[in-house]
Amino acid sequence: MAHPRGELGELNVPLRADPLKPAPVKLRRFTRLKAFLPAAASILLTLPWAANAPLLAQTQPAPPRRIGVWLTNSPSPLYYDPARIDRAVQELAEAGFNTLYPNVWSRGTTFHRSRHAPMEPALEKANPNLDPICRFTKAAHRRGLQVIPWFEYGLMEPADAAVVRQNPDWVLQRRDGSTEMVMHGKPMVWLNPAHPGVRQRFLGLIGEIVQRCSVDGIQLDDHFAWPVELGYDPYSRELFRAATGREPPNDHTDRAWMRWRRQQLTALLRELRGQLKPSGTVISLSPGPFRFAYNHWLQDWELWSLGELIDDLVVQNYAHSVKGFEKDLNQPALVKARSWGMPVEIGILAGFGGRTPTMATLAQKAQLSLQRGHGVIYFYWEGLWGLHAGPEGAAYRQAAFRQLHQSYLR
Repeated sequence: MAHPRGELGELNVPLRADPLKPAPVKLRRFTRLKAFLPAAASILLTLPWAANAPLLAQTQPAPPRRIGVWLTNSPSPLYYDPARIDRAVQELAEAGFNTLYPNVWSRGTTFHRSRHAPMEPALEKANPNLDPICRFTKAAHRRGLQVIPWFEYGLMEPADAAVVRQNPDWVLQRRDGSTEMVMHGKPMVWLNPAHPGVRQRFLGLIGEIVQRCSVDGIQLDDHFAWPVELGYDPYSRELFRAATGREPPNDHTDRAWMRWRRQQLTALLRELRGQLKPSGTVISLSPGPFRFAYNHWLQDWELWSLGELIDDLVVQNYAHSVKGFEKDLNQPALVKARSWGMPVEIGILAGFGGRTPTMATLAQKAQLSLQRGHGVIYFYWEGLWGLHAGPEGAAYRQAAFRQLHQSYLR
């Protein structure tokens, strides 16, 4: 999506003299990623399924690459046993992973004692003092891995959550006044990123885990969003009237109305950037493909990247076939992202529920990502060689991932 010059100017990005000619954007990134710089790009020639892979250009050094994995408590017993946590980190380190993304904010709950939200019920029952995110971080840092906790649910809350009942004015509404949408099989609502109470709580949730566990960064995903059909609640209406002198249009896809709501989301991200900047904490974003992310969730990750509001971009690509996966890698915004001076990774489905790709398929997808200079983040831990390893079995897949990643980093 093209952005008016004024909008880029708001984020202090140099304006182009000629909009048709790309201009260099000086970004100050990578200070915490130096350990991940490979000596040179390489292909997966040691793998039997990559024997016919085309040679990669090696005239320029490859950009920083992460090889990471999302870890969650559902469905997984991982978070509730300290020995299991330590063993998982050891296995991942041995298999060539360098970054972990453990889920820290899910279904309106967190995985530690928080001033802002209740503890996840299963953890509270099993061991409220376990503190899995800090355990992950300590275990990972001992082995040279980075940890970037993943705020999976972003601005989304269960419809019956206490914070929703206690603060109905925080909740975004459709034009008919309804608020709920079914997500992950449960009625959910979205909190308003423009509301001061929502912003304070959101920043507090992130700030406490950064301070508590000395993590390397935090990650927001496609739930850090303003769903495009929402925004007709009294608070948003009044804010829009005060800013524009007009009522919100009935068409929720009106471009000016979309842009105004996106600006509120951007303002919250900018505030988070300011809060985390002194500590050098990485802000990672894991959205879907650009057009879908903007048109459905008002996530303008192109603008956010150019505006230096994020440091690490992980674009989810869960296409089932290798052909579809390759097609999605060619989306214009993702192609342009290679020139933005920041790490750009691809989220790949390793296995979830009844859907576990073979290692041959995973290797092809990883190779396609590598050829374009991207790292790879797998969804999710249990799909590597755990509960959802599929018929190939844990031992085979664990060895295959190790070989695959050795080819990446050598």
